[in-house]
Formats: sequence, C-alpha cells, structure tokens
Amino acid sequence: MHWVETIPETTTGADRPPRRRRGRISSIEVLCGILLIAILGQSQLQSVLDVPALRTGSTVFVAVCVQALPFLVLGVLISGAIAAFVPARVLRRVLPRRESASVPVAGFAGVALAGCECASVPVARRLIGQGAAPAAALTFLLAAPAVNPIVLVATAVAFPGEPGMVLARFLGSLATAMAMGWLWARWGKLEWIAERALRRLPEVQGGDRWKTFAETARADLVDAGGFLVLGALVSAAMGVLVPAHWFGVLGEQVVVGIVVMAVLAVVLSLCSEADAFVAASLAPVPLLPKLVFLVVGPAIDIKLFALQAGTFGRSFALRFAPATFVVAIGCAVAAGLLVLGGVR
Repeated sequence: MHWVETIPETTTGADRPPRRRRGRISSIEVLCGILLIAILGQSQLQSVLDVPALRTGSTVFVAVCVQALPFLVLGVLISGAIAAFVPARVLRRVLPRRESASVPVAGFAGVALAGCECASVPVARRLIGQGAAPAAALTFLLAAPAVNPIVLVATAVAFPGEPGMVLARFLGSLATAMAMGWLWARWGKLEWIAERALRRLPEVQGGDRWKTFAETARADLVDAGGFLVLGALVSAAMGVLVPAHWFGVLGEQVVVGIVVMAVLAVVLSLCSEADAFVAASLAPVPLLPKLVFLVVGPAIDIKLFALQAGTFGRSFALRFAPATFVVAIGCAVAAGLLVLGGVR
C-alpha cells in the first residue's frame, strides 16, 4: 500500500518566521532564574516566611527540582541530538516488514533512543511519514520516553532502597508499548490517523542540524521544565496540605490507590525524567500505586493527549488514549505483582 505522499518544499519570505529580537528574555531564562533563586535563597525565604509548613514545602520543592533537573537536561540534549542527527529512516530500515514482528523491535529501540514524551510524538509522526508501519511507530512513541536508560537511572536514584522498582517499571512500560502496538496492528485503521500525519516530512540537512539540535533541546527543556516545576509544587503542596493518613488510606484500599495514582499521573503530566522523584516524595503511598503512576504517566497524560490530537488527529487520540490508559494500568499491576512480590 503506497499511502505516503511527498510534499515539495517551498520557502518564501512570507513563510519564514520572524527573527527574534536580540536581548529578549525567554521562558527558559525565567525558569532557570526562578530555580536559582529558590536554591540560593532558601534560607532567606525561610526566615521571612518562618512557618513550619512553608519550610517543609519549600524543602520538598527544592529537593525534587534539584534531583530531577540533571536527568531532565540530559534527556532533552539526547532528544535534540536524535531530532537533528538520527534520521527516522534509519529506524525504518531495521524494522521488519511484517507489522506484528516490527512491534518488539520498535519497543526495544526505545531503550537505546532516549527522549521525553513531547519528543517521541514528532519522531513517531516522522516514522509514519516515511512509510514505517503505524504499529511500530506507536510502539516507539510509548517506549522511548519510558524505558530509556535516563529514566531507569533516575528511577534507581529516586528509589535507592528498591531496585525492583527499576525492573518493574521497565517491564510494565515495555509491555504497555508492545501491547498497544499489537492492538493497533490487529484492529487499528489508517483512516483514524489524520492525513497530515501520513505525509512525508523534510529531512534536516547540512548546517541546519545544529540549529535543529539547539531549538529542539531548548523547546523540550522549556516544556518539560515547566511541568517539572508544576509537579514539584503539587508534590510539596500535597506533602503539606494533605494529611498523611489520607495517603495511608491508599495503602489500605489498594484498588482505590491504583486508580487515584493513575488519574494523578494523567493530570500532573510530568516529564518521564522527573516523575520518579515526585512519586518517591509521596512516602505513605505503597510501591504498587507508585509503580502505576510511573507507568501510566509517560504513556498518556493531558499534554500527550493534546499532542496526539494535534499530530495524528482527534479521531486517533480519542481511541488511542483511553485504551493506553487501561493497558498501562493492567501492565503496571502485573509487573508489580511479578517483580515486587505483591502489594506493598
């Protein structure tokens, strides 16, 4: 089936984006400035706002940001390098022609090629645009941000006394990606994907590669950094405002805890390089609901739904997102029971 369409590249003066004004402060400088002030001025802020709850909240906020930021920076740098220097056709060439057989290959390719959720969507769109099987592209979309070495190392750092969390997250996330790929290969339809996502994308050429690298890394850092700060704020607020016995209920009511943490992962929309630190900060919550949080978040959340709807079309997102949510919960629970040895 030849359904890939080539679009001629045309560039006119009207199509060119306006040049940025020199000296303009962007959102990334604002984000770094706020984090720097929060880190360096923590003691001064505590003396001005000498309230125990605020001291506790500020400590949690700074700790989450400081722990997660190095992994986030490394992740967006790798994401930018992939966008600029690794053509998607390289992956397409190594994928088997049989759609169902290409799913596991694409899943394990996500282990080697790190990227955040925001970066995996355009990569998957590029794969489809170059003729790769949609099932393989969607498997890569789910696997790359969830099972890459950066995310696994961040999980190990966030849970130093629980090495099983790393293996459980790897197995749960990889199973989610491959299950969704096989489900698409069996029941997916091309008409669910918007026509614009099936068109060939121009390759990055020559001197534009470094520009693409810098712009992709900067954009991903701004997007993911904003969600990191938001997640840290929510984590700090929950640690201060929500009574500890409320989280204790999640341990007593396992099913409720799993559902609550799954919904929380969708709502918070954290970056996969940082979500482990937020989950680890919720000390009273058992490991199994935390694992569900870590598997569901990179698979589907609010920002991913918006990106999928904008890239592949609303018809696709309305079918793919709910199915991913259910499959991710099931795979996370199965991996937790298998690796963690039960509910704890």
